[in-house]
Amino acid sequence: MTVILYSPEVCGFESTQVRVEGELAEALVVRGVGRIERKRMHWSGWLVGALMVLQAGWMAFDGTRALLVGDFVTPRSGPHAGQLGPWSRLARAAGIEPRSTLMKMIFVVYGVAALGVSAVFLAGGGRAWMAMLLAAVGGLWFAPIGTVIDVVVVLLLCLGPLRPGS
Repeated sequence: MTVILYSPEVCGFESTQVRVEGELAEALVVRGVGRIERKRMHWSGWLVGALMVLQAGWMAFDGTRALLVGDFVTPRSGPHAGQLGPWSRLARAAGIEPRSTLMKMIFVVYGVAALGVSAVFLAGGGRAWMAMLLAAVGGLWFAPIGTVIDVVVVLLLCLGPLRPGS
């Protein structure tokens, strides 16, 4: 982390940037001698956060609604009226009835957890990159929209400036 030293007793009247780690960094901040300077998030980080909030928010909403009303949101008319999305076939193949309470709870738990991870990621949390990657990989089954969103998120996290060490 980079700490900005601004105390005249430590560095004169001018502030200066110093890279310090661990207990020393914490001690400087706690004693009021310095403040943490955070790097600005790259635009792709905001995109990753927005995409995950969109997907996780929908899943939390749809799962909660399904628990309260009895069913997930489905088309009201057309050739797919009343049908769940392609994810339901994956759930059935895994032995989970798509309209079961278990599946509704999976939606709610995943959605709320991914929203929490997204909030920490957008706030610049230290280990949030790995948690965001795991949340995106964990949502790949939510076909078709979730799969597309999660593939984009994984690519942005792994191939761009968001990758740790880049």
